[in-house]
Amino acid sequence: MSTRRPHIAIVTTGGTIAMRHDPQAGGGVPALEADDLIRLLPELPVTLESAAVCNLPGPHMTPETMWATRETVARFLSRPDVDGVVVTHGTDTLEETATLLDLTLDSTKPVVLTGAMRHASQPSYDGPANLAAAIRVAASVEARGLGALVVLDDTIHAARHVTKMHTQALSTFRSGQFGPLGVVDAAGVYIAQRVRPRPVPCSRLETDAALLMLAAGSSPELFNYLVERGVKGIVLAAMGGGRVPVSWLDPITSAVRSGVLVVIATRVPQGRVGDPYGFPGCHSDLKRRGCLFAGDLNAQKARIALMVALGAADGDVGKARALWPGLVGWPAA
Repeated sequence: MSTRRPHIAIVTTGGTIAMRHDPQAGGGVPALEADDLIRLLPELPVTLESAAVCNLPGPHMTPETMWATRETVARFLSRPDVDGVVVTHGTDTLEETATLLDLTLDSTKPVVLTGAMRHASQPSYDGPANLAAAIRVAASVEARGLGALVVLDDTIHAARHVTKMHTQALSTFRSGQFGPLGVVDAAGVYIAQRVRPRPVPCSRLETDAALLMLAAGSSPELFNYLVERGVKGIVLAAMGGGRVPVSWLDPITSAVRSGVLVVIATRVPQGRVGDPYGFPGCHSDLKRRGCLFAGDLNAQKARIALMVALGAADGDVGKARALWPGLVGWPAA
């Protein structure tokens, strides 16, 4: 009696994993399609099929393209014969697409994103090894029920915890204070800790959401411009545990009163938003003024979550506020 092989779908979007050197361009450009990537793989005990969404460098990805990727993944997950999905992606924006998939896909089947830090014309091209590891994770029973995962350098990360930490290192993706979920090694797929995904029903994204980073003496001029033109939401990568200069307080208060969702994240690499202070511009002050908080999501992930909240609420600010604590995974405070 033959044992059925896991059926894994590969969804390609481009990135360095799909690049090779172009002499005319003077560097790596998107060139490899799904079949090219599959031909580079070692023999794996799985059945593969593929679908291409696009072939773009990571910085060229948009929320619209990320949503198209999400829809393609969702169609594969809905098929009973598909056991898991792998998404190949540029590393510059991979964590944002991973966050979108984690927040909006309601399936226990593994969804694994991967990419490469070196293109196919460079020595030690890491694409095939990363793709093979991602496929092994997508095919494993152990990876079910963990939401969207990111697998590079034989390390398994949760979408909500992982971020790109180095511009060139092969081990660029790290999971900060919480650490990776597991590893892929010669013995198989090993999951050392588990996370609980929190997907919400969402039929579209509200893409009119901005992200601004604060620094010492930053002027709220651009913030005011965005509010005046009618932006739906703004994420602020604030200082420390979510603190802003005094000059921002009146603009923030006016924005919230006008119906703009203002989300406070932190520009600090680790730690969630919150503090024990009572001075103007601290966490408790911003809470009184009606701001939302990003929990442990970094600013770029918080922006994706804000797009999901507004889209799922169909623009209703009250409904989006009600959805927010579930999306970030921390109490509303």
